[in-house]
Amino acid sequence: MTEKSFAVGAQLLSNPVLREALDHLIECDERTLLTQVALTEVPAPPFGESARAASMVELFAEASLDSVSTDDEGNVLGALAGAHDEPPLILSAHLDTVFPEGTDVSVHMDGDTWYGPGISDDGRGLAALVAIARCMGELGIEPTLPILFAATVGEEGIGDLRGVKHLFAEHGVGRSARAFISLDGAGLSRVVVRGLGARRIRVTVRGPGGHSWADRGAPNAIHALGGAVAEIAAIDVPASPPSAVTVARWGGGTSINAIPAEAWFELDLRSESADVLRELEVAVLRIVDDAVDQESARIQDGAAGLELAVEVIGDRPAGCTDPDSHVVQAALAATRSIEVEPGLVAASTDANIPMSLGIPSVTLGAGGEAGRIHTTEEWYRNERGPEGIYRGLLTALLVTGIS
Repeated sequence: MTEKSFAVGAQLLSNPVLREALDHLIECDERTLLTQVALTEVPAPPFGESARAASMVELFAEASLDSVSTDDEGNVLGALAGAHDEPPLILSAHLDTVFPEGTDVSVHMDGDTWYGPGISDDGRGLAALVAIARCMGELGIEPTLPILFAATVGEEGIGDLRGVKHLFAEHGVGRSARAFISLDGAGLSRVVVRGLGARRIRVTVRGPGGHSWADRGAPNAIHALGGAVAEIAAIDVPASPPSAVTVARWGGGTSINAIPAEAWFELDLRSESADVLRELEVAVLRIVDDAVDQESARIQDGAAGLELAVEVIGDRPAGCTDPDSHVVQAALAATRSIEVEPGLVAASTDANIPMSLGIPSVTLGAGGEAGRIHTTEEWYRNERGPEGIYRGLLTALLVTGIS
């Protein structure tokens, strides 16, 4: 933020309408929780977010957002005009969950805790997005600069950030955005300013297969990949910048008495550095190539060898936002305004994409406490929940200003 921006921010923090906004969010807390539960109970498996998207269309319209629509990728968009027609701030949360089709997504309460798959990630973020739109509409808060509300598809796992990638594609509506704020899960202190990059790769090896006795000595796809996995596990992964190599799934073969004709594994590479990510990928693929070559060298009498196929199944670019940028300084000020000391951290979220394009971006929790994320025992406790939503609202208004 510039010195002038800091002065404007301090003036805004003392604006009585913000005290009124916090009171409003507290008074409407039960309605927000009911929205959170209702959205969580609408299934939104990977590539199956349409039912939850339809609910968000209704909620955006009820909150009096303009031009509510669903784009070609399935994202739900709603606009809040600013006093000035300038590039917007995008305020987002994601529609999808990690849970496959058929998962029981019903929510129940035990004491002061809500339980249900996705109740926090990102049922909480979606409810906060709606609560902010309602608050601004019902209190007549007009931002100086426009805000585009976005409920995105494909944030989790195999979704590979497809919704936000669509928003920020070459001719996407987000390409000219002033800043981007993602509301993702619970919490009051984290400010995600570093986008953790990820490359997800599927490695498949195919060969002639055969009978385990009659064709003994033929190249074995599982033997090749087993050796490769052992070497991959021994890679000296950099501790700085923080990085990780994970063989996450593998399989192959058809019978206990057959040489497998095919084997595969899926690999997750992560780093805060795009350069380190590339280096890890090169190292891993070299190991796989060597392992396949060594196993194929067992061929005798002109028998067929092994074939290697490599497919990139996920690509999340690394990125970062300058801590001195206006959106980070707004998030820090908003967090401290609720008497919480913020922490600047790294994570893999929708903000990765705009960060990688140089657009100032952060991801914030939306209040409350949560645990067992990405399991069917996921829980949410509404400890200081309204203040978390207020933090998101205040961060947005410190970026856009109030007319």
